[in-house]
Amino acid sequence: MKKRKSGNSQKFTIGMKKKLVVLFVLALLAFVGLGVRLILITKNNGEEYEKQVLSQQQYDSTTLPFRRGEILDANGTILAYSEKVYNVILDAKLLLRDEKYLEPTIRALVKEFGLDSGEIRAYLAEHPTSQYYILAKKLPYDEIRNFQDMITPGMEGYDANIQGVWFESSYIRKYPNGSLACDVIGFTSGDNNGMYGLEEYYNNTLSGTMGREYGYLDEDSNLERTTIPATDGDNLVTTIDGNLQNIVERHLQEFNDTYANNFRQGNGANNVGCIMMNVNTGEILAMASYPKYDLNDPRDKSALIGMPAVDEKGNKVKGESVFDSGVYITEEMLADFTDEQLYQNYNALWKNFCITDTYEPGSVAKPFTVATGIESGSITGNEVYNCRGSLEVGGWEIKCHNTYGDGAVSVQRGIEISCNVAMMYVAQATGVSTFTKFQKDFGFGLKTNVDLAGEARTEGLTYKASDMTSTDLATNSFGQGFNIDMIEGITGFCALINGGYYYEPHVVKRVVSSSGATIKNVEPRILRQVISQSTSDKIVEFCNTVVSGPNGTGKTARPAGYMIGGKTGTAQTLPRGNHQYVVSFMGYAPADDPEIAIYVVVDRPNTRYQDDAKFATRIVRAVLTEALPYLNYPMTEPLSEKEQAELEELRAQMITSAVAVDENAENPEETTGEGTEEATEGASTEEETKAEEADKSSIWETFDVDGTTGYYIDPNTGNLIDPSSGHAFGGDDLPDFTGENTESSIFESIDNNGGN
Repeated sequence: MKKRKSGNSQKFTIGMKKKLVVLFVLALLAFVGLGVRLILITKNNGEEYEKQVLSQQQYDSTTLPFRRGEILDANGTILAYSEKVYNVILDAKLLLRDEKYLEPTIRALVKEFGLDSGEIRAYLAEHPTSQYYILAKKLPYDEIRNFQDMITPGMEGYDANIQGVWFESSYIRKYPNGSLACDVIGFTSGDNNGMYGLEEYYNNTLSGTMGREYGYLDEDSNLERTTIPATDGDNLVTTIDGNLQNIVERHLQEFNDTYANNFRQGNGANNVGCIMMNVNTGEILAMASYPKYDLNDPRDKSALIGMPAVDEKGNKVKGESVFDSGVYITEEMLADFTDEQLYQNYNALWKNFCITDTYEPGSVAKPFTVATGIESGSITGNEVYNCRGSLEVGGWEIKCHNTYGDGAVSVQRGIEISCNVAMMYVAQATGVSTFTKFQKDFGFGLKTNVDLAGEARTEGLTYKASDMTSTDLATNSFGQGFNIDMIEGITGFCALINGGYYYEPHVVKRVVSSSGATIKNVEPRILRQVISQSTSDKIVEFCNTVVSGPNGTGKTARPAGYMIGGKTGTAQTLPRGNHQYVVSFMGYAPADDPEIAIYVVVDRPNTRYQDDAKFATRIVRAVLTEALPYLNYPMTEPLSEKEQAELEELRAQMITSAVAVDENAENPEETTGEGTEEATEGASTEEETKAEEADKSSIWETFDVDGTTGYYIDPNTGNLIDPSSGHAFGGDDLPDFTGENTESSIFESIDNNGGN
């Protein structure tokens, strides 16, 4: 029998063959049509497409960089600018297309740029088709000029055999004054973006738009170019006066030179800051802090030495005990830093202390307390209170700076001698609701919106009325229990003394195009009126006595030949009882018609006893002694012989452009807070010193005198007593709190921070 074929088998039928033939014919026709189309394109449009392909080569289509805008001071001095630089680019493929180009080109590269001929030959051998290789980076035009002439037809020195080299332009940021105003200006990253300060805040304004250059071939196959030019960035004209800025920075440097490695290793203080502002416009005239850094080399590690160290998370490294103000960076520590820790410490260096760091303001808050009471009608300003050295509030015994009591104290004298008790009485009369409202009106707990990158938020660092207890109110009255930053403090203070007008602070006053046309003028902006003119006049009257009064705590701030007003401040840092202080002075000039405000803060000075506002007042005095004559303010006070000699020395320094410390300045040993207030005190006239001696309270004139410091020794506590203010230094100078739950209360160790 025959086997049957499997049912799964299929025959290749005639119909299937016909379909396959049709499909093949259609595909063939499609390919023929495509071929005809390609022939037509090549014939009619081939040159056009060839040009497009050639124009996409690296040297035929390039990006043109924009020039970042300049930053200038108020006098037109350039603080930051962009310099055009060039990369030397090697096109190996173009160079190697003819052997005759090789040797002349290499000789020229070696001669003009000092390049290694062996390295060039090795690269050519390994990458013969490369069209982009950087031989040298960021050279100024002066260094490429000769070579540019060699490759430019018609120029003297042109050599047609030098081929395959071209220049790629870009810009680098330059800061001609080094570290001057580094906190204000900021710097740029490698990709030309701003970091910190004005460079970051106004990055979009300073940045321009990139251009483009396209290459194509003409009918004779010659390379032609079409250029869309770059648009340069706009320039910033700032309110910063470079001369004032230089004065401020020089005296901050002198402070550091005096106190660095004094009581411990490290800088003269954890931070020192100074702001000068126009009282009636909000314009910032100078702003600086120490430590500083070179804007042209912001990653110079040596600038970190002496700073408080931070860890990989940016948190301050704590010392071995609460009495240590930190761990301070040494050269040996730098070698052990991880990349992240190094970066965090750079950030700590680059930030602007004047706007980023918060602290309890201390007694500079007292004029705000009095202004609130007067403006709200809670007090008249003529009240007299009895200071027994402390006041019980909410179950707590809160001490005054003079623990022996000041007796009858008027509101004005409470400002003059910085009496905590008087301020607590004023706050009690004012009440929580009104007090907290005016704090916000003065800007405490709010950002000022100053035009600088990095301003701190303090919203959660002040009390709401619903959360404030009677004890909170009492401690807030003399500047403890809430935090501010420097820009908040001086902006609110200007409103206190200018008639009550709160101006928005600003650093830029004009935006100018690269062609010189003014694009925008920044006019003074009044946000609100906080207090009346009459209240403001009263505060100025009271603050003048801080410097001019017989018992004023700010006498050492008075510059030679001028009378000013202001308020001192001393605040203990957390944890309470650590004997670490932030001291300050907030002042103004002239005394009779304030126009210039100045605020100096010294954060944990490098001395044994830190709670002495003279660390700040002496900086104020040094700055204003130079600044006020420069600003053409006439002298209002007679000069002592010492002051006359001091000014003559300053003039000599200006003539010789020297920056040496004035030989007639304060003795460094006196400014440590451990010496006596003698007639040679640099920040006091002889008349003021005599007045201080006459005002000593007899209660401590009977005490023994410490041979090292010259201060009186309290036989009951062992504290050292400053005879000029009655302030107690050292020992257990914490207040006596008799309330319950002392372990959990933030006020368990409230210090006598109004002492200065």
